[in-house]
Amino acid sequence: MIIGVPKEIKTNENRIAVTPAGVMELVKHGHTVYVQKSGGLGSGYSDQMYIDAGAEVLPSIEDVYQKAEMIIKVKEPIEQEYPLIKSHHLLFTYFHFASYEPLTRAMIESGATCLAYETVMTPDRKLPLLVPMSEVAGRMAIQQGAKYLESPMEGKGVLLGGVPGVKRGKVIILGGGVVGIQAAKMAAGLGADVTIFDINLDRLRYLADVMPANVTTEYSNEYNIRAAIKEADLIVGAVLIPGAKAPSLITREMLKDMEAGTVLVDVAVDQGGCIETCRPTTHKDPIFIVDDIVHYCVANMPGAVPRTSTIALTNATLPYAIELANNGWKKAIARRPELKPGLNIINGKIVYENVAKAFNLDYHPIDTIL
Repeated sequence: MIIGVPKEIKTNENRIAVTPAGVMELVKHGHTVYVQKSGGLGSGYSDQMYIDAGAEVLPSIEDVYQKAEMIIKVKEPIEQEYPLIKSHHLLFTYFHFASYEPLTRAMIESGATCLAYETVMTPDRKLPLLVPMSEVAGRMAIQQGAKYLESPMEGKGVLLGGVPGVKRGKVIILGGGVVGIQAAKMAAGLGADVTIFDINLDRLRYLADVMPANVTTEYSNEYNIRAAIKEADLIVGAVLIPGAKAPSLITREMLKDMEAGTVLVDVAVDQGGCIETCRPTTHKDPIFIVDDIVHYCVANMPGAVPRTSTIALTNATLPYAIELANNGWKKAIARRPELKPGLNIINGKIVYENVAKAFNLDYHPIDTIL
């Protein structure tokens, strides 16, 4: 198969979908790999490193799309890429369709096959291609939240770990999944007073067993959240419903219960956000303030640490990319059933129900397409 790896052009996105090591493995399986010129520089990989691994470097994004059968990316295509996507393309990337209708409609119109990293799901409901970036984003949520709690950053001036004689900062984490557990580990390591909210009691029991003593668990409902946010210094939104828009757990009205300078980090922003007042921001302009509350809502947080993120992502996606390239997507989903729920759009038809529901569009069960 002919595989194209374009340079990411979303604002401040420095990751690339495949490392030179990944290219070498694809080439060993007999595939042709085209990488866009300078595509890997943001992650520390030169064009020569890709050439040495067996790729051919092409000068423009148009060249990559024109030659490739399968496009492997990191982030969803943006508007200037829409015209480049054709019906013969298989796109393998993060899409987060349910948060952005224009992208959904553009991919429907293209007729391409869209296989989303974030909805690839194993029989035990794990999300193997979302996990590595969720791990990065969860850890970064605390790193960034701690920074924006500083007074020069408009925060309330709290050190999360406190010092002897001064109480530690309070961190609230909404969601006990991969993002939540990584955020809790980081916050606990800094010495903060951490509370994780979730609606899954089995998950709360597990977290209570494995987390250090400065992490507590609490059942997630509006009453408990309202009580907790009054004393919180940093609140991390870490809620995920695969392929669907995240529910709003903190409303605009609830901001009045928080102290001025409280920091909100909504990791769910690329799925619509679980904090009503959040909207996507960029690494260049990461925060905004509503009612004296600092909002950090960068939609591609792992893009700030591209070397770590690119390696972690390739480690997870490469086995599936090889499967798709070796066998085509129809045979690949039969051999690796976890790929089947990754299919969101095929030949102009939505085959992932939560995406169709998000915009009241027609849903076509995938078996009717197959």
